[in-house]
Amino acid sequence: MINIQAIDHVVFRVVDLDRMADFYRDVLGARWERKQEAIGLYQLRVGNALIDLVPVSGKLGALGGAAPGKDGRNVDHVCFRVLPWKDEDILSHLAGHGIEGEIVSRYGAEGDGPSIYLTDPEGNNIELKGPPSAPPSTAA
Repeated sequence: MINIQAIDHVVFRVVDLDRMADFYRDVLGARWERKQEAIGLYQLRVGNALIDLVPVSGKLGALGGAAPGKDGRNVDHVCFRVLPWKDEDILSHLAGHGIEGEIVSRYGAEGDGPSIYLTDPEGNNIELKGPPSAPPSTAA
């Protein structure tokens, strides 16, 4: 069984990064979290979650196809926080529904941690995200 606790982040594909960032910052009160210009990923914090802005002209944005509009989509994926996170139980549950998954560490609203990408029956991209990974021990 998968127990969704909250939305971790939403990823919007954008044409005008500055305009979108200004809207989320100035109108809705979001603040900058991280900018990864080399891959085209700009993250804004809203409460406990993130809004990721991915310009369609960038490395990540180009993977999503046409720009937002009649023939394109502007939502790349929605990420759900899953707790408790038990790797084998989650993979087994998904496999029972004919869904193969791979656990990879990715950055989310609370830091790096386990993540699985899948698609729903109509092709919407979904990410299941576990809690942040514990930092490595510095004890000798």
